[in-house]
Amino acid sequence: MHLVRPSEAAPRPWLAAASYWPAIEAATAHLDPPFGVVSLPALTANAFDMLDRANGTTIRVASKSVRVRGILDAVLALPGYSGVLAYTLPEALWLATSSSAGAAIDDVVVGYPSVDRAAIRTLATSAELASRVTIMVDDIAQLDLVDAVIAPGDRESIRVCIELDASWDTRLLGHTGVRRSPVHTVAQARALAEAVVARPGFTLVGLMGYEAQIAGQANQPAGRRAYGAVIRWMQRHSAAELAERRAATVASVREIAALDFVNGGGTGSLESTSAEAAVTEIAAGSGLFGPHLFDNYRHFTPAPAVAFALSVVRKPLPDHAVLLGGGWIASGPPGPDRLPRVVWPEQTSMLAREMAGEVQTPLTGPGAADLRVGDRAWLRHTKAGEISEHLTEFAIVDGGADGPTVVETLPTYRGQGQVFL
Repeated sequence: MHLVRPSEAAPRPWLAAASYWPAIEAATAHLDPPFGVVSLPALTANAFDMLDRANGTTIRVASKSVRVRGILDAVLALPGYSGVLAYTLPEALWLATSSSAGAAIDDVVVGYPSVDRAAIRTLATSAELASRVTIMVDDIAQLDLVDAVIAPGDRESIRVCIELDASWDTRLLGHTGVRRSPVHTVAQARALAEAVVARPGFTLVGLMGYEAQIAGQANQPAGRRAYGAVIRWMQRHSAAELAERRAATVASVREIAALDFVNGGGTGSLESTSAEAAVTEIAAGSGLFGPHLFDNYRHFTPAPAVAFALSVVRKPLPDHAVLLGGGWIASGPPGPDRLPRVVWPEQTSMLAREMAGEVQTPLTGPGAADLRVGDRAWLRHTKAGEISEHLTEFAIVDGGADGPTVVETLPTYRGQGQVFL
């Protein structure tokens, strides 16, 4: 798979649902559901749009939001993308090791602290892996655990990144952001940096801060104008507070260690994070797939590059159609926005009393009335990479003189026998 920047005049078929989804339906008519599809033109447009929004700041690909090694490789081949933010240490080791699954990725940061003893030992006893993989810490206890697994004198030096808490607390809204690192202030970050540098067997190379309340919070939710205005107010003020605090933190930590990178942001905050001089790279990945979570952002709209098809197996009423399966619920606060969204046929919705079920998902509406047993409905997942946990491969669809066709298939992590969470 190769991604080439589309011209300004390149067609954007996803802008017309009435032709986009039927074309994908026709291209995959030979496949039996359930299966997933990646539109190569849409994926390509998203990849380059993210680069444009990052305004020259390097993007580190968040693998959790993709979980398809072939797509990771294709994106990393583009100038402007470099390195991976993995979500577990075993995943990072797999990505950093050359095998039949793919070439080794030589710069992988683990986005979350690890207590996987076997993986820590593997990392610590390989000079090659220790040079390619960086672990995340926010507590001295995490350093102690590494030492307990294998003593400093018996291992390679472990590359370490400190996570700075990027959340924001206000009297009006309370805590905004996610509960990740306990390291919030400049003084706390400096103290932990000093502890890392003082410990044998560790090398401090990076600082990370993920502003979830900006990057991962939809700021123009449909039908909720007042709420959206509050979210945008929060995001502007949170970004300003974080920029000042992060800059001071980076300056302080750089007095202790020569950092290789300062990582921040996410798909939803590429503009504001790239504006910070202290940030050297942005971790992002969800925007590549364009799940429906991002339909509710004001400042950008990714193309719907990924969708999945399910079969109609029942018609209990003339205006109902029942899909086999469908309960592919996204993580996060339980609610309607965590459900898959039916995108084709149009004017089709789930039943309020059943919604997306493990074994069946009833649909209703004018679109459902036209569906027959054996037909298919198309849905989009709420979040990006989580769809890959339900599939072993994606069909890659690209255009041609006679319309879109399946040009190749790419296995997901699961399809390559890799399940990391």
